[in-house]
Amino acid sequence: MDSRILCRRDIEFLLYEWLEVLELTRAERFAEHSRETFDAVLELCARLATDLFAPHNKKNDAEEPTFDGTTVHMIPEVGVALQAFSAAGLMAAGHDYRFGGMQLPAVVEKAGFAWFKAANVGTSSYPFLTIGNANLLLAHGSPEQIDTYVRPMLEGRFFGTMCLSEPHAGSSLADIKTRAVPEEGGRFRLFGNKMWISAGEHELAENIVHLVLARLPDAPAGVKGISLFIVPKKLVTAEGALGERNDVVLAGLNHKMGYRGTTNTLLNFGEGRFRPGGAAGAVGFLVGEPHTGLASMFHMMNEARIGVGLGATALGYTGYLHALDYARNRPQGRPLGAKDPAQPQVPIIEHADVKRMLLAQKAYVEGALALCLYCARLVDEERIAVDRGERADCTLLLDILTPIAKSWPSQWCLEANSLAIQVHGGYGYTRDYNVEQFYRDNRLNPIHEGTHGIQALDLLGRKVVMQEGRALALLGERIAQTINRALQKDDESARHCAAQLACQVERIKATTHKLHTSGKLPVALANASTYLEAFGHVVIAWIWLEQSLVALERLAGRAADADFYEGKRAACRYFYRYELPKVGPLMDLLEALDETTLTMQDAWF
Repeated sequence: MDSRILCRRDIEFLLYEWLEVLELTRAERFAEHSRETFDAVLELCARLATDLFAPHNKKNDAEEPTFDGTTVHMIPEVGVALQAFSAAGLMAAGHDYRFGGMQLPAVVEKAGFAWFKAANVGTSSYPFLTIGNANLLLAHGSPEQIDTYVRPMLEGRFFGTMCLSEPHAGSSLADIKTRAVPEEGGRFRLFGNKMWISAGEHELAENIVHLVLARLPDAPAGVKGISLFIVPKKLVTAEGALGERNDVVLAGLNHKMGYRGTTNTLLNFGEGRFRPGGAAGAVGFLVGEPHTGLASMFHMMNEARIGVGLGATALGYTGYLHALDYARNRPQGRPLGAKDPAQPQVPIIEHADVKRMLLAQKAYVEGALALCLYCARLVDEERIAVDRGERADCTLLLDILTPIAKSWPSQWCLEANSLAIQVHGGYGYTRDYNVEQFYRDNRLNPIHEGTHGIQALDLLGRKVVMQEGRALALLGERIAQTINRALQKDDESARHCAAQLACQVERIKATTHKLHTSGKLPVALANASTYLEAFGHVVIAWIWLEQSLVALERLAGRAADADFYEGKRAACRYFYRYELPKVGPLMDLLEALDETTLTMQDAWF
């Protein structure tokens, strides 16, 4: 039976046929790899996700972690799965050989990790955060910090977190109050509270490495006064042994609608329950230079944003596969015109409206997965590029695509989960079937690591005009290359899609110019979320045209698995006929510079 976690055939198509990841092995960094090593890792991920992560997903949801005032308790299957994950070397899959890693391309590593996100998003959050924490320290930490904290994290002995938000300041990081007081020896003592900290407390690892944003006594106001600190749960001696318990205390667990398998915490720093060295405050170590903490933290946040998009995609994808399996096996109703009740019922996949819902899910999740892996491929190109200009182009494309890669899957793969419930009918709304949990788990993704509104402001307010619009122009050039290839095909559908996409790209450019030259930036930004949605649809339309062109070439070559490629082309047609036309009305609204939301008064609600 085909997996209901992810589709291995689709992943192979994206990696080997579309993104041509084997081309990466020409670079020195990936020279020791091959199709065999990539396939072996993907098979390992699929097997561990199937055997150790998926089986306790529902139990993880039903029996969420508890706190007795001293210790966090969770089901033992979580620890077993994570130990196997670390023992397989997957914590360091994308890292250098010198750190014990596999030195895999990011695109392959992310494709493998998607299996764990789809199988059990709660359990997979612990390595997700740990890998991001390690990557930040590799980029901004000192050699001593890397040896002390990164190596144990990549071995799976330490786990990591990111501590940004506070009870009074969620996304408004300029208003954080946690303070860091210098002491002798280059250490700091931290005092404050952090809220919504995923994986903030547990007994799954020897230690927890918190990355904490805080202010020094002389810090200027706002985001330019934020510094970044390593605050371990347990201090580490110069020899690498675990020492005293640090003054980081779990104040309580947050109880969530979904994602229940991940501890979500309120942490107190410097409460005084533990006094390492006999002094008050949680011991911390400055990362990088003072007052540059937010810039450093964005290294982890941007990685996490693409990771959130991948997680949203994985949840939408597994929901789609569950709905597809259900639709193929659930008999109900008869074809139109079949009046005889004695005739056998047909599987509901034979009904046009069910096909519509499945096609929508397929278009959303396969488009989103392709986008996320495209971004991961850009990370690899950025890393191995010899030419400085090529490297800069990869960086710019990642910059402009990051808000899309985070928010578009979070919105539309959640919609795919909603449609998966609808396909199941009344059964889908019960806890007997998995699709209701997938929806609850996925509902977090439009919120964390920057809400839709924040990503929209970033895209419209900053990304599309950065470097005098260079990022938008570069993306337009990439899309134009695809359009030109499609227009040269002897295929009416491909040419029609290309022409439609070309019109919408020009509309995006024209609307962007009008919004930024209107002299009414507050009005333009009031509808930034509309811009994000329209922009995202155009990007996904481009991604679908790319996939469809590969499918068209394979069909022309009389590929053996023609049904797979026909499915790709059908999903592309669906997106262009049902989804891309939505962009026009969104652009109309934006160009009207409508002030309805901006001028709405509190008293009018």
